[in-house]
Amino acid sequence: MATRHDTAAPPAKEGGAAPGRPPATVTETERRRRARLSRRWQRDMRWSPYAFVSPFFLLFIAFGLFPLIYTGWASLHTVELTAPTDMQWAGLRNYTRIFDDDFFWNAAKNTLTIGIISTVPQLMMALGLAHILNYKLRASIFYRVVMLAPYATSIAAASLVFVLLFGRDYGVINWALHFAGIGGIDWQNDKWPSQIAVSTIIVWRWTGYNALIYLAAMQAIPQDLYESAALDGASRWRQFVHVTLPQLRPTILFTCVVSTIGASQVFGEPLLFDANKGASGGAEHQFQTLGLYLYEQGWVNQHLGRASAIAWTMFLILIVIGTVNYVISRRLRASS
Repeated sequence: MATRHDTAAPPAKEGGAAPGRPPATVTETERRRRARLSRRWQRDMRWSPYAFVSPFFLLFIAFGLFPLIYTGWASLHTVELTAPTDMQWAGLRNYTRIFDDDFFWNAAKNTLTIGIISTVPQLMMALGLAHILNYKLRASIFYRVVMLAPYATSIAAASLVFVLLFGRDYGVINWALHFAGIGGIDWQNDKWPSQIAVSTIIVWRWTGYNALIYLAAMQAIPQDLYESAALDGASRWRQFVHVTLPQLRPTILFTCVVSTIGASQVFGEPLLFDANKGASGGAEHQFQTLGLYLYEQGWVNQHLGRASAIAWTMFLILIVIGTVNYVISRRLRASS
């Protein structure tokens, strides 16, 4: 009977390491493949972020930067809507003409008054509504959706409804004022009533939007501040004045700037509120804003050069507003 001899690796010497497998040799093809993958990975890490953000910049160049530059170039020329490629150099003549135009200053004054009438009540109401919603209420999500509903409503639909409400002969507002002993008001043809009516549309549409911004800022305020104020005996009103308002200063400044920019660009509300459905802002231009004045010069009178100058004037006004916001923000951060 044959005996079986097993072959085994020689035992490792005492204090030595066990013999391992010989190292695998990497072929030249494998090294080239790894180097190619490494270079591809480096290119991907370097250029992928630019590829992800490139759609925004492409759209901005096409629909933002190019129209801005073209409008600035057109504002220095005499050009009509009927022949937009036929430009004649005019220098600053379009700017001097609009500054000498009484209708421009009338539109600027109307824009300022409508902006004040709409912005101040809007932000005050938004702040109060946000303070109420900040407390624990039943169906709070429902109330927040209701607050945002006017913002989601079409400007055309809202303006047409308010035209019916502010009607001179059959409007609901005059019907309610009649019971208060106030005679019928011609909301569309009188100066101040028409501006108040247009401002009411803006207030109704944007109050809920700003209220949700204030609500989000209020919920970020630490509760320790309110607890400390309550222990000191401060009422809810004092907590609102001495705790909530100081913490909301950056947010209030932000909403003021955004509302001011929006007020300087008001267009749809006065356009649709006009009984004649024109860009004149009423029979006597009583509520014509800068946006309507720009539209009237460019698309009604067909003076594209003058309209471009108005657009750039509005753009410079917005730059001034942004600069003032930056200075005030820096001072608020330095004082806090």
